[in-house]
Amino acid sequence: MILVLNCGSQSIKWKVYSEKLKLVDHGKRDIFVSEEFDNILSDELGKITEDIMLVGHRVVYGGEFTKPLKITSENLQELEKISHLAPLHNPYNISAIKVCLNIFKNIPQMAVFDTEFFVGLPEKAYAYALPENISEKFNFRRYGFHGISHEYAAKKAAEMLKKPFNKLKIITCHLGGGSSITAIKNGKAIDTSMGFTPQEGLVMMTRPGNIDAGIVLELAKEFGPEEAGKILNKESGMKGICGESEFLKILSRLERDPAMAGEKNKYQLAFDIFVYSIQKYIGAYFTVLGGCDILVFTGSIGAGNPKTRNDVWKGLDILKKTKVLAIETDEELAIAEKIIKS
Repeated sequence: MILVLNCGSQSIKWKVYSEKLKLVDHGKRDIFVSEEFDNILSDELGKITEDIMLVGHRVVYGGEFTKPLKITSENLQELEKISHLAPLHNPYNISAIKVCLNIFKNIPQMAVFDTEFFVGLPEKAYAYALPENISEKFNFRRYGFHGISHEYAAKKAAEMLKKPFNKLKIITCHLGGGSSITAIKNGKAIDTSMGFTPQEGLVMMTRPGNIDAGIVLELAKEFGPEEAGKILNKESGMKGICGESEFLKILSRLERDPAMAGEKNKYQLAFDIFVYSIQKYIGAYFTVLGGCDILVFTGSIGAGNPKTRNDVWKGLDILKKTKVLAIETDEELAIAEKIIKS
């Protein structure tokens, strides 16, 4: 049996598959800030009764690691060194690996990276306009994130329409607590909205997306790097605008009585800015691709309540000839498939 773990700052998801990738068991547990991650994960894994022979982990940020990786003490240390660049995910990914190494002793552990799908980005898409020696020293480049989800959703869309994946122009929108958009041409990612870290790109639930670098410098000078990082990762985005970090609660506010207009405006503004940021990227990627055969919405927001995707695509006349699909992602299945092939 194959165990796949998908852990983050807000939830623990796990699935058990047979060797033929049939789902055997699964579980999900939401996490609250005050709770102890390692203990919760140990409790969840204690529910598994199957004989596990291989464990796969979603790891958001792989840095220089570009393919599914068998975990060793050495490469785990390397992953720990860069975990601060994806603070809402990588620390939890690494903690999950350590817990599993302790519980499933002598069982191979494999890491599959969100960044893998973007390894082949053209240089004009991944390079930053910084001094070459600085980019090389710090490995500054566009790595991209949510790659497991983008690749899965795009392939699933092609399969649903019975068209060859490697002959399509596809834009995938992964919308959730973190959100990103990817342009895919002939089966390969050619651009994506997230960059060196998951901060860049779309407005998100608690991250601002694209902002003037001067703002980051001012925040760092005023509050220090650590506090500035907290503001940018946990207190900005839609939460910064309206004070709410749960998307369904924002939608609920929008549906309230119009008499609450004064209170409601900030929720409408947060929603409008979110939608607008998505539309701008779709428009840009439509141009880069030279058209779009399929626009895919995935992630908890993208494939969930239809209001967001309806508001996005109805405002874009360029999509008149584009097939629009909502597809529930399955990162765990995609990870299981990758580690079997590795």
